[in-house]
Amino acid sequence: MDEEEALARLIALAGTSAPDAALLRAVVEEASELGARRALARLGLADEAARDDVSDLRQLLGAWRDAKKSAWAAAVDWAVRGMLALLVVGLAMKLGLPGLLK
Repeated sequence: MDEEEALARLIALAGTSAPDAALLRAVVEEASELGARRALARLGLADEAARDDVSDLRQLLGAWRDAKKSAWAAAVDWAVRGMLALLVVGLAMKLGLPGLLK
């Protein structure tokens, strides 16, 4: 008996008499399990390699986040260096240092 049959029988049983808590819990469990399996199948994660696929995706996402963080740090570093270089050149011009070099 597959899951859909089991769920159908539980629902039929619940409809014939006053359902108790155990029967309702069984119906909810079966429906949840069936829904989860369908959702995983629609996402393409119902096979045996799904665990490895998800692990690979998590590693890839972690590497992407690290690369993005490093790129931002490098961009900020270069921007600060550029500003400091402009400040030094501006101070040199203000103090008349180019005239001393001639």
